[in-house]
Amino acid sequence: MLRSLANWWDSLELWITQLEFPFQVALAIVVLLPLCAGVATLADLASGAWDARRGARGRSGAGRPRSGA
Repeated sequence: MLRSLANWWDSLELWITQLEFPFQVALAIVVLLPLCAGVATLADLASGAWDARRGARGRSGAGRPRSGA
């Protein structure tokens, strides 16, 4: 199983490296742009959920000025 996955990856890598540079760039944009957008969206949702959860339990002094500083 792992050997077949490694062989598939090697053949994919060889195919990509044999493409002309503009096609490599276009392929990278088509693959990486949606992937990065998805990761950013998930990070935004996770941080929003984290902030909402912290806000529901009460703030631990965040946003209040310190006295005697």
